Amino acid sequence: MVVSDNGTELTSNAILKWQEERRVEWHYIAPGKPMQNGFVESFNGRLRDECLL
Repeated sequence: MVVSDNGTELTSNAILKWQEERRVEWHYIAPGKPMQNGFVESFNGRLRDECLL
């Protein structure tokens, strides 16, 4: 199972196709509730800072 926010990093067609093909459950946190998954928010922040300049 993957838990993520609704950000653009993890909503691409390639990611959605990958998850569907592998039957991975995908759950989104509620909009405006980033602390429902603090790890994801922290990871996304680092990803933006280090890789998505």
